[in-house]
Amino acid sequence: MSTTCIAGRTRAQGHSIALRARTAWAIGTLSIVAVAMQPACAQDVLKGDQVTEDKLLEALSPDPGVQKRSLRVKATASRPGATQPARPSASLLITFQTASAELTANARQQLDVVGAALKNARLAAYKFTVEGHADPRGDPASNLVLSKNRAGSVRSYLVDSHGIDPARLVAEGKGDRELLNHAQPAAPENRRVTIVTQLE
Repeated sequence: MSTTCIAGRTRAQGHSIALRARTAWAIGTLSIVAVAMQPACAQDVLKGDQVTEDKLLEALSPDPGVQKRSLRVKATASRPGATQPARPSASLLITFQTASAELTANARQQLDVVGAALKNARLAAYKFTVEGHADPRGDPASNLVLSKNRAGSVRSYLVDSHGIDPARLVAEGKGDRELLNHAQPAAPENRRVTIVTQLE
């Protein structure tokens, strides 16, 4: 085989490898973008009959052996490379009157289950943050106030109706900053309450 032929084949192979590499990179890039653009799964939000004491214990328990497959788990690190325990959390679809912090009858029923879970021996030693979330309809300042008031309503109900020590619950409004469903801003899962176990 001539030197020219070998050189030509080598160049062709090089172009083929480069093309495959560019194609693989492009596919990888598209995959990353597609994943990044997908809305958060609405299944992460417990609603109706899904709100059970067992599921809440599973979601909120800091025990490392507990599986948390269907609920969001938040993890934070204080410095690069540092590993801290996950912050277990459970998102609940708590319903309110329109533009109000007043709990509905269904919301109170769900919070009765939450109250029982918080008094369970597995969670009795822990403190929790009650995060209120709003959808982006309306102006951000009003949404922030509304989310704070709704988180406060949930905290008050758990304290007054279930005897939860108020020192164990901190109400925090998130406004419309942490949407679960970006594709549908008015989706009900964007109007939710998230209970987060404090590990500090």
